[in-house]
Amino acid sequence: MICLRAIPSPRLLHLPHIASSPLRRLRPSAVLRAAAMSSSPSVAAPTVAAPVEHIVLIKVRPEAAASGAAAAMVSALQALSTLVPGVSYIHAGPVLRLRSPAAEALGPTHLLHSRYATKADLAAYAPHPAHVAAVQAHVAPNALDATAVDWVNAAGAPSPVAPGAAVRLTLAKVKEGVEVGQLVEKVAAATKDAGEASGAKVSFGENFSPARAKGYQFGMVAVFGSVEELDAVEGDGKVEEAKAALRPMLDEVMVLDFVVDAPAESGTKRC
Repeated sequence: MICLRAIPSPRLLHLPHIASSPLRRLRPSAVLRAAAMSSSPSVAAPTVAAPVEHIVLIKVRPEAAASGAAAAMVSALQALSTLVPGVSYIHAGPVLRLRSPAAEALGPTHLLHSRYATKADLAAYAPHPAHVAAVQAHVAPNALDATAVDWVNAAGAPSPVAPGAAVRLTLAKVKEGVEVGQLVEKVAAATKDAGEASGAKVSFGENFSPARAKGYQFGMVAVFGSVEELDAVEGDGKVEEAKAALRPMLDEVMVLDFVVDAPAESGTKRC
């Protein structure tokens, strides 16, 4: 697993144009302090060998967290797994911790992570009536900001997610003159040894949905069995070597962690 750090860009964050993204029509509101709340259970599905990854980072209003509206939003998003065909996996819940200056500047409090077998499945998810209803009833009234990225897993193996897993999300912008494809190739080589050393299963690739990505061109998730396993890789020699090899290519890196809670019913399927 690789968690890269870089000096954050001085560019100001703007409320993005969101009409073309699966989570859309979000309205601006007040800035939120990070609120501690339990996530609803995540819904797992059979393994997808090369999934299309969809990540949405959401900053919710403080009053939404206090009133329980944020928890209702999470539940509504979780329910899409059974309501929308083609969703192989979905998790919605709070961010555990922000791990980089760029993440702190962006300030997401919640996220949605879903997976699809094909880009066509993701495209069909966006206009589905159940998805639109969840966004309009729960996300739009409670969200201050949203950032979304999508990629096709370029790793050589799947990264299954099970209840209780801890996940580190990394989004990156490359330096001028660096091609994102070069970064993907470098990450593939760097994560092979680092991933084996840390025990993480990774998915990474070039973002193919720039409209709401705030300039992030690359995404990666590293999946660990628990928060303790994730914490244990800090300072690992091979992981640090991999970070050092990739840093010269990067302009800005955003890193955060989240936990996939066990479902209310004790299903243990992985995705």
